[in-house]
Order: sequence, then C-alpha cells, then structure tokens
Amino acid sequence: MSQSFDFTSYNNIKRLSEEELASLWEQYLSDKSNKAARDTLIVQYIYLIRYVVGRVKVTLPGTISIEDIAGYGVEGLINAIERYSPHKNTRFETYALIRIRGAILDRIRAQDFLPRSVRKKIKDVKQAQEHLKQELGRMPTTTEIANYLDMDADKVSQILADDTTITSLYDKKGSTEDSVEIIDTIEDTNKLNPQEQAEEKNVKHELEKALMRLPERERVIMVLYYQENMTLKEIGETIGMSESRVCQLHAQSIMKLKNILSENRTTRLRQSIIA
Repeated sequence: MSQSFDFTSYNNIKRLSEEELASLWEQYLSDKSNKAARDTLIVQYIYLIRYVVGRVKVTLPGTISIEDIAGYGVEGLINAIERYSPHKNTRFETYALIRIRGAILDRIRAQDFLPRSVRKKIKDVKQAQEHLKQELGRMPTTTEIANYLDMDADKVSQILADDTTITSLYDKKGSTEDSVEIIDTIEDTNKLNPQEQAEEKNVKHELEKALMRLPERERVIMVLYYQENMTLKEIGETIGMSESRVCQLHAQSIMKLKNILSENRTTRLRQSIIA
C-alpha cells in the first residue's frame, strides 16, 4: 500500500462495524502475512493520522509539506498495526497514536527541511543576536536585531520562527556516558506520595477495565476526548459523524462507565463482607 493518503477522501470510506473490525483484526493477528487485511486496517484507522498531523503541523516550519508529514504518519500506523498485540492490554488507538507521532517526529528530526538560503539567514540572525547579547548584557529585542542587520523586524521574526528544532524528551543533555535524558531533568511539581500513587493506580486500572467493556466506537470517542483533548466537533469530523451524534454517544458512555464502576464497587463491598 502506498504510504500516502488523500484525507479529503476519508469521508467516502466505508466504515466497518465493530463486529466487522473485530473480525478483521482476528484475521490479521492469526496471519500477519495477510497484506489485504493489513491494508484494510490501515484505511480504517487513517483518521488517527489526520488527527496527529493536525496537531503536529502547527509547530513546524511552513517549508515542511503536509503530504510528507502524512506519509511519515502512515509509516507509523503500519508499524503500529504490525507490532500491535492485544495481550498487552493497551487499546490500539492509544498505541497507534504514540507510534504515529513518534514516526513523524523521528523522520523530521532526521532531515533538514530548510533551504540553504534560509539556513544562511538564520545563521546571520543568530550571530547578530549573540553579538548584541554580549554587547547589551541581555537578550536583544527583534527590533534591535533588525536595526543591527539593516533588516525589517517582521523579516527577522519570520527567520527566527523558521528556526524550529524538534527536540525529544528522551534526547540526552550532553555527550558523555553520564548524560541524562531531558525528561529526567524536568521537575514533577504534581508528584503524588506513595499512598496517592497507589490510589491513582487503582482508579486508572478500574477505569481501563471499564473502558474495555464499552463498544469500540464509544471507546474511541472517550480516548480522543479525554486523552487526546479533541473537541466533540473535531472527533465528529475525524470519525465521519455529526457533532450531535458524538455528543450523544459521549453522554451515553459516561452513564455506562458510571454504572460499571458502581457495579464494581458494589461487588468488592459484597466480597469483603462475605470474606
């Protein structure tokens, strides 16, 4: 399957029912050489790429094309489908979103998309910025840099905006063996104590089990709304459904989850009394 996709044609794709999708997964997982099943799965989950591309593109220079980003996303989706195992108790959508985003960022970081002329301008602005910083004893303003270079201030702002560096939280600070990853240097101001961590873990575990009892479509809506912070309108556009219908299913899912969690608490209480 070609690693590109026309997102405008997504709404014309025939969406499989939950039963059909489960059957398709069963076919593919039982025989991963079944390329037809794999390609059908790719098409069914292409909306995940559209979501990630929409989130990532706003942080990248305009010189990077949406087609390139989407292509890298397809690579990530294919990788996710080929590596996914339901035995890990992780929803495919959650697993795939991480893989898709990682594939896009990895490919972008491995390439320099800026033309040589733009890179030269960035270098000039950076050198001027450093010179003025030493001279003024502070970080210079955009206007000061523009005056120093005899350049329009808006142009300087644009050049600085083009100098976008994609940094991973798992990159290392320094190059020695003792270097630590950036993520390890970020202070967690919301860190919980051991008891709170245990309680939060139990709540998450219960919620995950409850989510697995929801129909596939409702589970996807909950993941996209609460984990990926999409609006109901965005979710509707992504999965080819009206906003009002998404709202209805969201409310329906909330009620189901409340009932499931309440049922679980009642069962545990009854078991503790019997014990």
